Amino acid sequence: MTDHARTVRGFTGVYHADGGIRGELAYVVGKLLGRTRCGLCDVTHGPVRRKQQWDDLVARLGVSFHLVHLDERDSAVRDVSQGATPCVIAHTDAGPILVLDPGEVDAAKGDVETFAELLRHALTQHALDLPAPTA
Repeated sequence: MTDHARTVRGFTGVYHADGGIRGELAYVVGKLLGRTRCGLCDVTHGPVRRKQQWDDLVARLGVSFHLVHLDERDSAVRDVSQGATPCVIAHTDAGPILVLDPGEVDAAKGDVETFAELLRHALTQHALDLPAPTA
């Protein structure tokens, strides 16, 4: 029997940047000047657009993976991620759980498959499971 409180219902990845035109522009300029960095941005996006490898990973997970900017977080995500971005939060019936902190996200060094391995390891460490695939 599965413990539903330990089953991941979805993920939220929080970028270390604000959204909108002003936020995106500030991030790009900061990145070009070497003043701003977001390890999750590096995992999900290439120089111009979102990585196909990222979309493939999300499809394999079997649950939703929402990506939000700092100014787009709801209160539950804000509470868990405050001062710890970029990060990944797993949503369970017991509530949101921070599963990848900024250092762990940065450890992927922009590589989607490395990120996937780090996420799998984090789920094991937190005794979390993804739902069983449906036939």
